[in-house]
Amino acid sequence: MNFETIEYLKSGNNRQKKAYQVLSTYQIFEKLSAYDPLLVGTIPLAIDIENSDLDVICCFTEQQEFRETVTRLFQSEKDFKIWDNNRLESEAVVASFRIDSSELEVFGQHIPTRQQLGYRHMIIEYKILQERGEDFRQEIITLKKQGIKTEPAFAKLLALEGNPYQELLKFE
Repeated sequence: MNFETIEYLKSGNNRQKKAYQVLSTYQIFEKLSAYDPLLVGTIPLAIDIENSDLDVICCFTEQQEFRETVTRLFQSEKDFKIWDNNRLESEAVVASFRIDSSELEVFGQHIPTRQQLGYRHMIIEYKILQERGEDFRQEIITLKKQGIKTEPAFAKLLALEGNPYQELLKFE
């Protein structure tokens, strides 16, 4: 699967087709093209639940410039919020907003998008889902509906000990 474009969404499930329509119609990737955007998370993997959002990761060179650009591009969208997340290994800027009935989260770090944890985890999870099959995918969805986050859900089903975010990286 090529997750480096959003073309695969066109032939996906209904939620993926809706994601493609929103991202294309509102030119989200074109607007963020200077930041090498990628869609990550549960929707690309078809393990999303009702309240899952569209997660777009970006790579910035200058944090304040990225923050200002995202604000300028999306501040007029419904429920727009932007904040700095300094709890990660590398500072991040996060914006969330709604377009149509979709919630989007734009996440930027000074780390190339393909090296960010969100992308790396998604690639690992995709491989595991391919190996383990539909029953495993449904078990992940069930755990997510119970309020368990994605990486902890994978860790639980794979019987991983310790920090699920770090343990999953061992599958790279």
